[in-house]
Amino acid sequence: MNVNEVISICRTHLLPVLPEFYSLEGYEFQLIPAHEGGRNVVFSCNKTGSDADTDAKILRISFLADRNREDFLAELEYIRYLYDHGGSVSNVVSSNMGNLLEEFTHNYHTYYICMFEKARGKLLVENNYQYREGVPITEYYYNCGKVLGKMHQLSKKYTPVHSRYSFFDKYNAQYIDRLIPKSFTLLKEKMVDLLNSLKKLDKSRESFGMVHFDYSDGNYMIDYNTGDITVFDFDNSCFCWYMYDLANIWTHGVGWTQFEHDADKRKKFMEEYFATVLAGYKSETNIEIPMLDKLPLFINVTVMENIIDTFEVMRNNNEELEVDEELTYLIKCLEDDIPYKGFFHEIYSCEEPFEYVE
Repeated sequence: MNVNEVISICRTHLLPVLPEFYSLEGYEFQLIPAHEGGRNVVFSCNKTGSDADTDAKILRISFLADRNREDFLAELEYIRYLYDHGGSVSNVVSSNMGNLLEEFTHNYHTYYICMFEKARGKLLVENNYQYREGVPITEYYYNCGKVLGKMHQLSKKYTPVHSRYSFFDKYNAQYIDRLIPKSFTLLKEKMVDLLNSLKKLDKSRESFGMVHFDYSDGNYMIDYNTGDITVFDFDNSCFCWYMYDLANIWTHGVGWTQFEHDADKRKKFMEEYFATVLAGYKSETNIEIPMLDKLPLFINVTVMENIIDTFEVMRNNNEELEVDEELTYLIKCLEDDIPYKGFFHEIYSCEEPFEYVE
């Protein structure tokens, strides 16, 4: 079953009976185009005649068989916990029956339904990556770290009812061997070495817990009146090291200086950028220096995750194996032990960022 088939089923069979699940009288539904590899069908629900974000909702329909009811409940319960304890997240809307999750069955296939308050503001990309007029961009860097720090601090006290999977439940040697073709022998060896390095790290509540696992500017809105950030899309959330989310912030920060020719200037920018992120983060929670020193290791973990995700998309879409310039670049970084996603290495080209050009 592909996304277009699911969209047709949702329009024809689910939306007409949606009032059984949620009170959405006077709302119009607009399909939000899925990104490549998307695992859900998502609609924006806007009240007729109202432009207020406070009235808008987001409807998510999940259809792939890679997750079960327990997985979804664990995700939604975590979001509700964060919201109830002051986390800046898009809250889950309970159904008319008081449930966080509902199910819809059509032709013996089960679809999982949930509803969220729409986060206030805009994505950075919707504002052409321009920040608030008259306000230094460092405010954004600081707030980005602060919001994440608050979520991690709350995670340190979180005891789930339904538990999400842990990092090694998915990222392990057996899964890598099944997913990655045999021709990538060295890549698979490097990934296993990376996993073995992670297994040696501390997994106390201060360093390991529920994380977003995709914390980036595509998954939070910015209120351009206040600078407030509201996080959404916890679809990949799992138990992992908090340092992973911080490394992910680092990897997305390169976009601010990716066209700079001078590697030393890129490095200086990234040091200042990440220091500002950490200042915001540490205003909400603590992180030990030994774990911060593992930043290069966790940047490699984000590279590994990107590679695995690309192979998963090709598999789920039944696509032939295609190793393009971007995937080749990531693979070479791991295979050749090039740190920091190659951003300060001669492999990097500011004309073709993060693409391998021989």
